[in-house]
Amino acid sequence: MSKDGHVKSEISKNGIATIEFGHPASNSLPSKVLADLAKTISDVSANSVTKVIVLKSSGDKAFCAGASFDELIAIKNLTDGKRFFSGFANVINACRKSDKLIIGRVQGKAVGGGVGVASAVDYCFATISAEVKLSELAVGIGPFVVGPAVERKIGLSAMSQLTINATEWQSAEWAREKGLFAEVFDTVEKMDAAVQALAEKLAASNPDSMRRLKRIFWEGTEQWDNLLKVRAGISGELVLSEFTIDAINQFKKK
Repeated sequence: MSKDGHVKSEISKNGIATIEFGHPASNSLPSKVLADLAKTISDVSANSVTKVIVLKSSGDKAFCAGASFDELIAIKNLTDGKRFFSGFANVINACRKSDKLIIGRVQGKAVGGGVGVASAVDYCFATISAEVKLSELAVGIGPFVVGPAVERKIGLSAMSQLTINATEWQSAEWAREKGLFAEVFDTVEKMDAAVQALAEKLAASNPDSMRRLKRIFWEGTEQWDNLLKVRAGISGELVLSEFTIDAINQFKKK
């Protein structure tokens, strides 16, 4: 794997598109990976060959560690901060605007932005190792950008629990009960078999029906282009605070 991370995609003959992102630091998401991921989701969605999308990360450990701490600590002004957090907004909006159903595959822990990615897909599979945590408040920020996607998926009460208890993991079963995960498996192999089975069923389904259903599923989010930009600005401002800088440096030392 490249030290800068990667995003790659392929489309099978029956129209199942697989998009994979990865980064050596527990599949964290620096700006370039975020930009590549948003663009790939949009490009693959626009491809007439694509019938359904599977979104996954590389490796067999963490699904996604969220924002890159190295990049966070390097932010020195509001413009750069807003630009960085807009990367997460663009990924969520790419999933929202796609007219193809997106299946998520979560093989391990998801933190912060990783929970946001899992919330932005339309149907999410996971393993028992897929614990979740919104750790942003612990470093002085907050899940402002991913919050709307998480809240839409699991409700305000569960989202606020994750947000407030920012240092504690919640189990994959908790996430299933709240609606983030549709199904949880005890092995990756069983999960992958289920992902493939559903992808094949959807690839053989009526594309127009799925497109119209997708639009209905995301009703009420039409203002997210602007909303998530505003939220990115909030995070971009908070990341410049002395509290956040000190907190991130402490996390990096662990």
